Amino acid sequence: MAIAQDRAERIARAHACGGCLEYSYRKVAVKPGSSALRESLSVEWVATMTCGICGRVSELGIDDEGEVVYVG
Repeated sequence: MAIAQDRAERIARAHACGGCLEYSYRKVAVKPGSSALRESLSVEWVATMTCGICGRVSELGIDDEGEVVYVG
């Protein structure tokens, strides 16, 4: 069973920034993964996060069980 978009956003917010290791995000946008990501990595949701401390923009791929597939 696939997770809902709001659950994917909570999972994304629970990950520390790769730059400053803080959990404070200015902006988090969660959208469905592309068909290529679904086929190759089984990514259901892609979260784009902007850190509120250092300003780093990172991306997080989440599968249909809520597991993080990649961080970029």
